[in-house]
This record gives sequence, structure tokens and C-alpha cells, in this order.
Amino acid sequence: MARYIFLQYVDESQAPRPGSPELQTQIDAFATYLDELKAAGAFKDGDPCQPTSATFSVTVRDGQAKTTDGPMHAGSPWLNGYFVLDCKDRAEAAAWAAKNPAAHVGTVEVHPILSL
Repeated sequence: MARYIFLQYVDESQAPRPGSPELQTQIDAFATYLDELKAAGAFKDGDPCQPTSATFSVTVRDGQAKTTDGPMHAGSPWLNGYFVLDCKDRAEAAAWAAKNPAAHVGTVEVHPILSL
């Protein structure tokens, strides 16, 4: 089995508002997805991310750390969550990514994790 990280990117301005029926529908869709991942033995880790207003980036140059509020690339979609899954191959990873609710409103970027 290979391990993959699935990064979920969506347009934050289109995200359902807290307490809305749309948000509950989204929560329910992710709960169903998570149940399916767990039943298949693929789920290893995952969580939602806070809004971009809580994001910061850190760089170190010449020994000096610099912290900047916001995502690394201004104007980029919101990284609203991640999953780490065990998949037998790229095809299985692509199938799980296609089932991810975020893929239906944004993009799921899939990275194979290098095992050291």
C-alpha cells in the first residue's frame, strides 16, 4: 500500500455559512465519505482546516524567520482540509479523490507520500 495526502481546495467565498442547511449538507457528505474510507481500511488521518484568516506562512532567510499572515500564495483557493489514505495504487487514489465531496465544488490535489 502507498500512502497519499489529499489536499482539498475550494473557493472560500462560496463556502456555506456556519449554521446554514448547506453547511449541514456538506458535513453530512463528508461524514458519509469518512465512513466509507474507514470501512475500506483506507483512512489514516484527516481534518478540516480553519479559514484563510487564521493562516500564516513562515520563511527563513539568512537565519531570520519571517511570518506573514495569510496563505503562501495570495488569491489561491482555500485549503479547507486534508485526508491521508492508504491506497494500493494511483488508480485507487484517483477513485477516492473523485468521491471526496470537495472535488465536486473545488479541487482535490493528490500527492503520493515518500516513505523514508
